[in-house]
Formats: sequence, C-alpha cells, structure tokens
Amino acid sequence: MTPLNSSNPCLPKTHFLKVSTFDPFFKFKSFSFNTHIPPNRAHALSFTINSKLKSSQHIQNGKKGVSQKIVLSEVSPPPLTESNDDINGGSGNGNKNVPVKSRNKRGFSGLVKMLSKRTLQILSNLPLAIGEMFTIAALMALGTFIDQGEAPDHYFQQFPEDHPVLGFFTWRWVLALGFDHMYSSPVFLGMLVLLGASLMACTYTTQIPLVKVSRRWSFLHSAEAIRKQEFSESLPRASIEDVGTILMGSGYEIFLKGPCLYAFKGLAGRLAPIGVHIAMLLIMAGGTLSALGSFKGSVTVPQGLNFVAGDVLGPTGFLSSPNEDFNTEIHVNRFYMDYYDSGEVSQFHTDLSLFNMDGKEVMRKTISVNDPLRYGGITIYQTDWSISALQILKNNEGPYNLAMAPLQINGDKKLYGTFMPVGDSNSSDVKGISMLARDLQSIVLYDADGKFAGVRRPNSKLPININGTEIVIVDAIGSSGLDLKTDPGVPIVYAGFGALMLTTCISYLSHSQVWALQDGTSVVIGGKSNRAKMEFPEEMNRLLDKVPEIVQSSRSEQADAVSL
Repeated sequence: MTPLNSSNPCLPKTHFLKVSTFDPFFKFKSFSFNTHIPPNRAHALSFTINSKLKSSQHIQNGKKGVSQKIVLSEVSPPPLTESNDDINGGSGNGNKNVPVKSRNKRGFSGLVKMLSKRTLQILSNLPLAIGEMFTIAALMALGTFIDQGEAPDHYFQQFPEDHPVLGFFTWRWVLALGFDHMYSSPVFLGMLVLLGASLMACTYTTQIPLVKVSRRWSFLHSAEAIRKQEFSESLPRASIEDVGTILMGSGYEIFLKGPCLYAFKGLAGRLAPIGVHIAMLLIMAGGTLSALGSFKGSVTVPQGLNFVAGDVLGPTGFLSSPNEDFNTEIHVNRFYMDYYDSGEVSQFHTDLSLFNMDGKEVMRKTISVNDPLRYGGITIYQTDWSISALQILKNNEGPYNLAMAPLQINGDKKLYGTFMPVGDSNSSDVKGISMLARDLQSIVLYDADGKFAGVRRPNSKLPININGTEIVIVDAIGSSGLDLKTDPGVPIVYAGFGALMLTTCISYLSHSQVWALQDGTSVVIGGKSNRAKMEFPEEMNRLLDKVPEIVQSSRSEQADAVSL
C-alpha cells in the first residue's frame, strides 16, 4: 500500500483533526478536504489506515486499535460537524434534537437561491432580450398604425367586425388590449419591465464579472503562457523596465512584480456596456413615468377669453400628481395666421399671458407650431385653429357676433359658415344671408336665394348690400387650438439618450492587455485585445521597435578598442 505522504501527487492534501490522546472515547470524525480534482480524474481513491491509539484505559482494558477507512472522491464529503451519535455516545438519535424550523429554513433558503439563479440565467439569455426588443418595436409600429386616444366609435368604424384586418383583428382587440393608448397599455409597459429585467440580469451576471476580471492584476510567470496569447514576440537583448517605459508612454497602466510585467489600457471600453444598459434603463423608466405620471388636455379658446390650466389637464395614470401651477390662468390675447402667396395657411400664432392666483402676470409669450410655452412643468403647444365668430355691422347697427360652425367637406380643408336671418325669424320658412370662410383673410357672402353676393375682407370697412341689408365685416374672431401637457419623464428620457450616445461611442474603445517576462537577457512579450484584432499587432510591433537594445562588450574588446 502506498504510504500517506504529501509528496505523492496522486493524493490531495488532507487536513487531519487534532484530538487529545487522553480522550478515552476517541473516535474518527468526518473529514473535509479542501482540494480540487480535475475532471479527467473522475475516480475515487480508497485506502485503509490502521492506527493503534493507546490510552491508559485502552491499556487497562486491552482494547485493539481502531480501523478507519477514508474514501477520496470528487464528491464533497459531509461537513466537519459533531453528530448527535458522537455526543450521545452512539445512541442513534441522528438529527432528532435539531430544530425542525432550522432544517426547513435551510431548505427554503436553498430553494430560493436555486430559483433566483435559474431566473437570472433565463432573463440574461441574449435571444430572449432580442425578442423583447423586437416585440417592443412591433408594438410601437402598431401604435403608429392605430390612431391613439380616439373615442370607441372611431375604432368601431376603423376596425369593424364584418371586415377584420388580417382576418381576425377587430375593434375588440384594440379596446381589450389597450391599443387605443398603446404607450400606457399593460402589454407595452409589461414588455418594458421584462426588457429592463433582462438588462439588469445581463449586467449582474455578465458585465460586472467581466469588469472585475479586467481590473485584476494577472501576472503570467511562464514564457509558454505568454506565447499562447494572440500576439507574442521575443526581444533577445532587452530590459523589462524599458518595455514598461515604452508602454507607459503609449497610455498603458503598468504593474511590475520582479521579472513579470502586466499592462492594460482601455478599461473604459469594458465599463461602457454597463453604461449602455443603464442608459437604456433610464430611457425605459422615463417612458414609463411619462405614461403613468403625466397630465394631458386639449382646448380651443376664442381670442379674448381665458381658462385655468387645471380645468383642462387630466391625469394619464396612477402616478400623476398635480401641483400649484395647475391654478395658473391663461389668457388668449390674440390669435393670427401667416399665409403663403397662394393664400394657404403657413403658420398660426397665439399671444398668451399667464396669471397667478393673485392676478399678477407671470409670463407672456407668442407661441406657434414647434415653438411652445413652458412654465412650471406645464408645456402649452400650438396645435390647431378655428374661426369662432364673425363680428359685423348690420345697417350701421351693432356690432353683432355671429357664431361660426365648422362644415364637413371632403379632404382636409377647413370651412366655416354662419347664417344671418332676413325678415321674420319666427317664420317656418326662414331665409337669410349665408357667410362662409376658409380662413381669417376673406369672407364669402351669399344672398337669401343662395346666389353668390361678393367677398369681403375683415377690417376693410367696405359695406356690401344684400337683399336690401347693408353688411360690414368688422372682424373674424379666431380660436386657438392648444394642447397642454406635463411630462415628468422627459428629463430622464433626454438624460438616457445622452448617456446612450456617449457610452455607445466609448464601448468601441479596445481593452488591450500585455504581459511580459524577463527571461535572462531576453524579454518575452504577449498580449491580446477584445476589439482591435488587426490594429493591436501593428501597434505592438511599432512600440517594440522603440525598445532599446542592450549591448554588452567584454573587457578584451574594451582593451582592443583602447589600444587602437
């Protein structure tokens, strides 16, 4: 039998217990081996130790030595603890005295750890994350196809049951899944949460360990290991200190330990993927906050009237919370439009004044399309316009305000009209003068028989006589279509996109590592890079060409040189 010796390479290092030789009830306990058996040695080693442990009581009783068998295998042995059998003198109680709650607690915590590890493995799966991103992109595309925020009647007409899209998609799908408000629907927000969980799991299980490994100072102490790198070279007459100086001048961090050298640069390239994940999480968090914590509202206000912001704004989710700026009163001072040479509307403007609760004007601005007003977290956009009324003089009396109503016509052109009775307005056959307007530039008038009577511009003070009635168009009063919105997620989304652009650029930086070993008068150098596979060897050759060569001359050569 091979003796138990630490010099035997086939046996692992064994830690023995120190037991008092005066213990009359000495027994062998379970052994714990701190060792690692390679996979190719998947076999168990067993041997028997016959030891004769003598004490005074053993001598008196004439007892024989204790024989104990030790089995070495790659399976972890039981922990080194005293069993109840030993304590109770071999009574066979086992774990009878161990509290049941303690055993259950250990089992429950182990189950939780196993489930957590399995969940992290599933969430950090790359194909799953790619599928989640494609699903979110498909939902966003569907949100552009389906009109958002419309009344149910709109979807009844757009997606009828008798003509379903793709043979199955009707208004029931739209309303049931919340696709009429896609970006706050449970399906869309659930996919954002799932993608965020995948990003965090990937960061925890993959990116953070990579950074920890990259920051570790890993010296290689053999020339064979260095030559196995992606790039390797040998300098026959060089000093490792000179190599370190050259690498330091090129931006490497240098670490020396005896004859060994380790250098790296571009660690930010390893950190950048974590930054990309954080930036994406910021974007998704900001989008979720915008969907669940915002206020929105629309209003059409005639020139000269006002409204309170809080009366228009409505919450979009359970995270929406109003503030004192909702009490701001907004007054429409003036509404006007710009026109192309062809007469089409090119731009429309609204002059707004904001008043606090004390009636003091706190802000005034003229807004237009793509030029909103922002105050106290409230943003007011110019989105639409209409004509609310015509102000006229009738036979030099007035002025009178005639309400204008929108008329439905084909296409996206706007047309507004009003009617002024002529004669007995209580008659069953009422006749009057009709007035139509496409914009605030001109008014078209028709007589009681529906015949064209003429065109007048507001503020022209030019009268027109129709059916014995003289009419002067004093003004066309426009109405401003405004959208009000509070969005607390906008700063977070902007910050996320800024961080995403920055970290994406940083992630293209290469993380390069170099190892070197002074082997006598020569230096063995090797290295690798995670990205610049073609540029890294060229860079290393260029740097190594700068390493000075050490030239040593003998005494005889020096003497010959002196004699010459």
